[in-house]
Amino acid sequence: MISTLEEARRSPVATLTLKEAGQILGINPRTVSGAIAAGEVPAVRFGRRVLIPRERFIAMLDGRTAVTR
Repeated sequence: MISTLEEARRSPVATLTLKEAGQILGINPRTVSGAIAAGEVPAVRFGRRVLIPRERFIAMLDGRTAVTR
């Protein structure tokens, strides 16, 4: 389970869960879902499962890239 930005940077996994992104940001996973719906956080959907591309998420937090749908 990834719970900090530093852990996310070091992790080899390609995606983060809503819960992990929420822990990194210090917010509720439902708030992350709302940000995804608003286009503020990058995400991919597989059926009902929502995953956040780790590298795009980190780049967004670092201000290196704008979120595009």
